[in-house]
Amino acid sequence: MRLSPALVIGAALSLTAVGLAALSFFWTPYDVTRLTVAARLQPPSAQHWFGTDHFGRDIFSMVMVGARASIAVALVAVGVGAGLGVPLGLAAAARRGGWLDELVMRLNDLIFAFPSLLLAIMITATLGPGAFNAVIAIGIFNIPVFARVTRGAALSLWTRDFVLAARVAGKGAARISVEHVLPNVTNLLIVQATIQFSLGILAEAGLSYVGLGVQPPMPSWGRMLNEAQTMIYVAPWFAIFPGLAIVLTVLGLNLLGDGLRDLSDPKVRRAR
Repeated sequence: MRLSPALVIGAALSLTAVGLAALSFFWTPYDVTRLTVAARLQPPSAQHWFGTDHFGRDIFSMVMVGARASIAVALVAVGVGAGLGVPLGLAAAARRGGWLDELVMRLNDLIFAFPSLLLAIMITATLGPGAFNAVIAIGIFNIPVFARVTRGAALSLWTRDFVLAARVAGKGAARISVEHVLPNVTNLLIVQATIQFSLGILAEAGLSYVGLGVQPPMPSWGRMLNEAQTMIYVAPWFAIFPGLAIVLTVLGLNLLGDGLRDLSDPKVRRAR
């Protein structure tokens, strides 16, 4: 079976971002905490591939370490959202029309009433800035997303013959949800996770941009953009490279999600 170009390109971009983040734990061209005022605002060169910032720090090294922060926050936030949202969605589908289903859906509506970034800013402003609080803020919005997607997919499965056979065999709702419903919605949840992962990176960058995300001295793509905005005409590379890092990473994750969705669709597979 031929893989779609979206899947290949998305996987390549995503793996590049993850690879740079992983590599930054062991090696970066320069120490991102070292200030070299004599080398400040140098344009891209063989010595500094992406140039330097207003403190003389190597921007390529900062982009590498910033990838670590953004990916870690987004990944944990998606894990929190899926870990709580999927069981809630399965339980709501199993008790369709009951009080639990109604409670879950009304809580979802309450959270969706606020724009995701605004909700994240409200939470981090209340709890205080930092990566941990950013994870909580982004993760809270992911919970109703996964709950709603899981519930919607699971509801259609509860009328299928294999679920009815399991009920006739005496299996309870919880066991049916885990053994029969969850495996059949896993592909959809994986696709949704890639989408939420990309949105998590954007949310983390937005929080860091306003000073509520990852705190100094740890570099962050969003804070790099904030620091670069006053020097956009003096040193445009300071804004271009972290901006490109965000765009390419989010684009890669979205393409990866589209590719995985097509790969899991039997109609698309047969067409190929």
